[in-house]
Amino acid sequence: MARRLEAAGAADEVVLVLTETRADRRLEVPIATFGGEGVFVVEVEQAVLEGRADAAVHSAKDLPASGAPVGLALAAVPERAAVEDALVGRRLDELGPGAVVATGSARRRAQLAWARPDLGFVELRGNIGTRLERVPAGGAAVVALAALERLGLDGQVAEVLATSVVLPQVGQGAIAVRCREDDQATLAALSRIDDRGARRAVEAERAFLARLGGGCEAPVGALARVAPGGGLVVEGLLASLDGHVVVRRRVAGDDPAETGHRLAEELLSLDGGRALAAQASP
Repeated sequence: MARRLEAAGAADEVVLVLTETRADRRLEVPIATFGGEGVFVVEVEQAVLEGRADAAVHSAKDLPASGAPVGLALAAVPERAAVEDALVGRRLDELGPGAVVATGSARRRAQLAWARPDLGFVELRGNIGTRLERVPAGGAAVVALAALERLGLDGQVAEVLATSVVLPQVGQGAIAVRCREDDQATLAALSRIDDRGARRAVEAERAFLARLGGGCEAPVGALARVAPGGGLVVEGLLASLDGHVVVRRRVAGDDPAETGHRLAEELLSLDGGRALAAQASP
């Protein structure tokens, strides 16, 4: 991000302010047990609110669907990276019956269980290096493709999972940058790296999640793409925690918020849709 800002002429020099979150400090604890939203966000944004940093850089998938805290604005969503998930270890069709897949994501687990009910799953958290070290013998680990590409580790990918098999998390592959809403200089600088298409897609996906309930703990996926004519096509998914039930719908529209909300309403209106959205992680 620092190089992107410097290349865009938004800043002569960018100073990094590294901040560790409570979720980073408790790698042995499954994400779902923390409760609430924003476990990777709060401490980073506090540094901006207190003036210790000018901007907070997040993976867009970590942002609470409820929106920015009072005093902060979403200043930029740069060009989006790969949205897909990837398998490290073995390809899906190479995994034998009972093979183990490591992932800390209920979304990934549910969709893979739907595709391959014979697989087993184990919890996996930590940075990319840690995850790559913990690929089960004879099995695989699921990692966001964008994370591997950004670290130059995409050579370890066994298979890129098509979005028709595993729909990504809301905001996956996108970076979101927030700053103080009254900081005109930083807002202007960050506007130089904002990508309108990426922003509209992320806004639609986040509107979808917000309409489902914001902190929805059910397996949920969504992906918005900008159509050739400039409109949006948004696909969304709700699943049961065990992967026995998976429902998907796709809608098109022009306004990101309206399109995302309409997609959520379609899923919620299905028989059992509201029950799926109301699930709590174990």
